[in-house]
Amino acid sequence: MDKFVIEGRVPLFGTSRVSGAKNASLALIPASLLTSGKTILSNTPRLNDVFTMSKLITRLGAVCNFEGHDLEIDTSGVNNQEAPYELVKKMRASIYVLGPLLARYGYAKVSLPGGCAWGPRPVDLHIRSMIKLGASIEIENGYIIGRAKKLQGATISFDRSTVGATGNLLMAAVLAKGHTIINNASMEPEVTNLIQLLTAMGAKISGIASPILEIEGVDELHPARVETIPDRVEAATLLTAAAITNGKITLNHCSPIHLLSPVAKLQEAGALVSSYGSTVSIDAANIELKSVDVATSPFPGFPTDMQAQWIALMSIAAGVSTITDTIYTDRFSHVPELNRLGSSISIKDNSAIVRGVPKLTGAKVMSTDLRASASLVLGGLAAYGTTEVLRVYHLDRGYEKLEEKLSLLGANITRVAGSEY
Repeated sequence: MDKFVIEGRVPLFGTSRVSGAKNASLALIPASLLTSGKTILSNTPRLNDVFTMSKLITRLGAVCNFEGHDLEIDTSGVNNQEAPYELVKKMRASIYVLGPLLARYGYAKVSLPGGCAWGPRPVDLHIRSMIKLGASIEIENGYIIGRAKKLQGATISFDRSTVGATGNLLMAAVLAKGHTIINNASMEPEVTNLIQLLTAMGAKISGIASPILEIEGVDELHPARVETIPDRVEAATLLTAAAITNGKITLNHCSPIHLLSPVAKLQEAGALVSSYGSTVSIDAANIELKSVDVATSPFPGFPTDMQAQWIALMSIAAGVSTITDTIYTDRFSHVPELNRLGSSISIKDNSAIVRGVPKLTGAKVMSTDLRASASLVLGGLAAYGTTEVLRVYHLDRGYEKLEEKLSLLGANITRVAGSEY
């Protein structure tokens, strides 16, 4: 297993390009199953989760080819509707194949998903949505087995906004007979990106980027091309890395409108942040970080996928801050590891209380999930001395060559391959 070795206290300076969004790609790839032919997804990040999803639909009979960051998916040979445990267990987003398979083939056998080790992230909303559209669903031997002669449009209201279930329901409803309304739909940019692809394929969807989506089912869709949006979590992570090192960087190929909440919090903490077109710049070279409270919430609020990184930043900010995760209430496995670096963080219910300390000191720390890994990298960048971040395969799921991007910005960070701990 690889690890990162970081020599901290080096300010980041320079320019970096933001990769395509992991979370968007994981919905766009299975959407290709809704039609026969070649769908092209440009700006696709080359990440382990993307490779896993590509392997999954390849198992179903699709052919995937990467040319640079263009992913071409040929679904003309799809002949299998079973998503096996050995692939699905690696990633919760594998549940996304359920809707497309049911909608196009009337049958799906999808293993109950795995993925990150933290917290309950149930698939009940996905299953209930398919049932609402007329599918019969059974759980047998760890598999979701769905059957439907023809899905039927329905009105479905989510008790809570959910990215995954909104996406899965959208992909099922576009080929269902009649009219579907989704109330309390997710407004995340990744869902909007999925709607852009579905619309390009011939789907009839209204209410884009709103909490009420209406879909008029069509008989068939056709292949299309869409560009994957920039990864707003990667962008916010890099901006936070600049802040924690008192650096000054510019990010290209961003969507500033997707970063409004993290940027506002960085400004509140004392950083100077500006945007122009598709670039965002941060100047934290001569600031003393101030403590800023955060509560995560669905877009356009502060993203839960930035909670861990924000805790790392607040570890060296003056004062006391409270970071509350309202989305996933037990997503704090990074806290004991940050405390190994000298942070002063305690947990109460679904909140972290962070008392800023004068400095962090390098240590050996263990990654436990994707965003926790990023927080430990940030802690290492800020710490005096050497930090070793172990098990960075978690980070490789969602960040494209993060250590190379940080190195080009001046960080002293090295990947050590195949290390034994």
